[in-house]
Amino acid sequence: MLKKTLCALTAATLLLGAQAATAAEYKIDKQGQHAFIQFRIKHLGYSWLYGTFNDFDGGFTFDEKDPAADKVNVTINTNSVDTNHAERDKHLRSAEFLNVGKFPQATFVSTGVKKDGDELDITGNLTLNGVTRPITLEAKLLGQGDDPWGGYRAGFEAEGKLALKDFNIKTNLGPASQEVELIISVEGVRQK
Repeated sequence: MLKKTLCALTAATLLLGAQAATAAEYKIDKQGQHAFIQFRIKHLGYSWLYGTFNDFDGGFTFDEKDPAADKVNVTINTNSVDTNHAERDKHLRSAEFLNVGKFPQATFVSTGVKKDGDELDITGNLTLNGVTRPITLEAKLLGQGDDPWGGYRAGFEAEGKLALKDFNIKTNLGPASQEVELIISVEGVRQK
């Protein structure tokens, strides 16, 4: 009887240990620049204007078996906005748009993650231009595994939308340009 109990306890301990091992913390690979926070907005309804934020940092936890336990936390230095046009970037940094002098950082902190088929719906609070509002990102796991440098990585792509007026950006860009689409691609390195 004692032998069966010890075997059962050992098996339970190994099982719990294996489940705990699936939850992991990842740091976004900023150093290797395997992460991008991009956006696009319609220009007069005729074309898309694309931009990116070159300076950001953060991390996430990822548990493939329990998405509700996942978390995301990212800080963006808004001064790093880059649309490949210096005068436009200067205008975007002004008080009419991102107001980087007063609000030099934007943050996203997740409040919940739900699995929906192959997608993850990541809900969280985005703070931008001094305003905090909930947004939802639709994310997909692109892949995970060992890297050539002895680490372990997981990569995701996410998309979302936000209305400019929700974040106190009142400059009227025309009826076709009221929303910004976010395109995010991140590769995280698992922390040991």
